[in-house]
Amino acid sequence: MNLSAVPIEVGDPVNARLLAVSEDRLQGFQRDPLGEIARRSGVELAVVMERILAMLRAGTIRRVRQTLLATNLAQGALVAWQVPQDKLDSAFDYMFGQDPFSGHVVTRSTDAATPGSQYKLWTTLKVPQGYSLRRHCEFLARKTGAEKFVLLPAKRLFALGVGHVRRRGLEPGSKADAPAEVTEVTLTTLNDLEWRILVALKREFEPEEIVPNIWAARAQEAGVPIETFCEVAEDFDRRKIIGRFSTFLEHVKPLASGERVTRFNALFHWAVPPGREIEAGREVGRHHIMTHAYWREGGPEFRNVNIMGVAHGTDRPVVLAHKQAIDEHLKNCGIPVGYTNVFWGGRSEIKPSEISPFAYRDWCRTVGLPADSMRE
Repeated sequence: MNLSAVPIEVGDPVNARLLAVSEDRLQGFQRDPLGEIARRSGVELAVVMERILAMLRAGTIRRVRQTLLATNLAQGALVAWQVPQDKLDSAFDYMFGQDPFSGHVVTRSTDAATPGSQYKLWTTLKVPQGYSLRRHCEFLARKTGAEKFVLLPAKRLFALGVGHVRRRGLEPGSKADAPAEVTEVTLTTLNDLEWRILVALKREFEPEEIVPNIWAARAQEAGVPIETFCEVAEDFDRRKIIGRFSTFLEHVKPLASGERVTRFNALFHWAVPPGREIEAGREVGRHHIMTHAYWREGGPEFRNVNIMGVAHGTDRPVVLAHKQAIDEHLKNCGIPVGYTNVFWGGRSEIKPSEISPFAYRDWCRTVGLPADSMRE
């Protein structure tokens, strides 16, 4: 296949059609995800495969993978880190390059008078069941020179889906007809066979793996027939531990084509009265601009914010206009907001957090830690 003449730009009309589906519309487990992208986008399967392959090789798409609802598989939290300025870059590099369990690694800034402004490094962290988030963070703090950290685990989820292409041009205030659904955070236990299938299922696809029967090789990797692989994956879906099949764009750095998918990402904070977190989260999460929305308890360091969410855009004033529309909507719903603020993203790297207990034990050996010392 000659890919040199295949368009790799996000703005190409055919690419935009398929990306509007493939970024975050294929929820759950799909036996034929590439065929489903073709069906929903109206782009022929051969062209879908050609375009995804070309964009993946060019770096327009940074990864293709089946996502998981990892909050239901491993203990996780958003972590805010207080790191001396002269160690910020090296701490960032360590979290991204050396810790498989840290996923999103982002520097964030806000006005110096804002509560929590001293926390300039933010990461997502997952550790397998039975291991301690706090002990893992204490290890990372020793390695990076971080002076302090705050764990912000999610208590509920209201929005989780990227979809940068389909969010382009959204009018501030654009929202669903009904409040967002609530996703509970409940840990699910897997047996060894299920972990083997899950590990094969979640690994990102190399370019040569973009083929019509995309799961056949993964079933072979897991050592099970393809029908067993699909049945177990569908059971994962019923148990709410499967996210979506997705093509992830490189949305922060300039693409090979010179395009930027987004330029600004903002972490919004709201403090609503105790007891109204779910109501407020559903109203925030229904807004189409929100890629993430959670109930997280910020505590006194962050002036007791309890609803957090992320939005992306190419223009900072437009991102702020979206937040203003959400603020106005909360007011119109009769939900008081005692405090709100924005933390703007700077340097950013994203990778899937490892959640396998086998991988965690291997990592402990690599860094010279007794695995048992990291247990809760």
